[in-house]
Amino acid sequence: MDTLENKCCIAFYNLENFFDTQNDPHALDDDFMAEGMHRWDGKRFRNKANKLARAIAAIGQGDSPGPPVLVGLAEVENHKVIESLLLTEPLKEIDYGYVHFNSPDERGIDTALLYHRGYFEVLGSESLPLLVESVHGDRDFTRDILYVHGRLHGQEIHLFVNHWPSRREDESTDHKRVIAAKVILMKLDGLNGEAGHCLIMGDFNDGPDSLSIRTLMNSKKFINPMKQLHTPVSGSATYRGEWIMFDQILVSHGFLGTPQKGLAYIRAGIFAPRFLREWEGRYKDLPFRTYAGTKYLGGYSDHFPVYVIMEKRN
Repeated sequence: MDTLENKCCIAFYNLENFFDTQNDPHALDDDFMAEGMHRWDGKRFRNKANKLARAIAAIGQGDSPGPPVLVGLAEVENHKVIESLLLTEPLKEIDYGYVHFNSPDERGIDTALLYHRGYFEVLGSESLPLLVESVHGDRDFTRDILYVHGRLHGQEIHLFVNHWPSRREDESTDHKRVIAAKVILMKLDGLNGEAGHCLIMGDFNDGPDSLSIRTLMNSKKFINPMKQLHTPVSGSATYRGEWIMFDQILVSHGFLGTPQKGLAYIRAGIFAPRFLREWEGRYKDLPFRTYAGTKYLGGYSDHFPVYVIMEKRN
């Protein structure tokens, strides 16, 4: 019987420059200071934390009985901003823990995983370095890939949370994202076939048809339910007025079919309720972002969250 009670939501959300207000001498975060270009101060930080907490708690609403059991995050500066977020209503009422490692990214932004302690047990975690070079042959210090092994509703699963290197119009960065895909596949190969239930989530800075995503799909281990969600009028973010689908969750074949026990993939979605959208004007229905250039808008993020729904079967 198809009821909400046996469903759970797994999500990914790029939080758009969720910086604290303190200067980090090892990161390019000067723009996000009170005296910086974005005039980032405690009031603006709290406003963003309040909005993000509201959004995260609501992801999957209508498709699952409660808040997401797992949420991959991108663009968090450090553990302090994650802890501030988790102490904000309504997230403070949810028993969330988190996994986070500092990465060598030049801007100081990382990935992380929130997990509901009532449903998910962390068995192990690791930061997978992404060693890529610029066109000049120097190392490009970018985000590591977060790998987490855990048990969700009794089912062992493997998760990869990603924020791959940014794009350039001259395609000079394409190879970096292909390397990122290969890092994941190498990790999976090293698990000796034990990763039958695997999720790869993130802001890939590439769409479903890009070479990097095809590199993952060519392994024949996954489906990409996000591909069908990308249309001329729908996506997870926009670029120059066009919808893009850089935020994706790939699902391994272990979640497919009709197993008698464990977790089964049901559906995928883009979480884009009215409160996450611009309400009027030229940018109506686009993501209600925190900044447009240097102009402070006070919104949530320039990305919509994406999610998958799993069904628990006994």
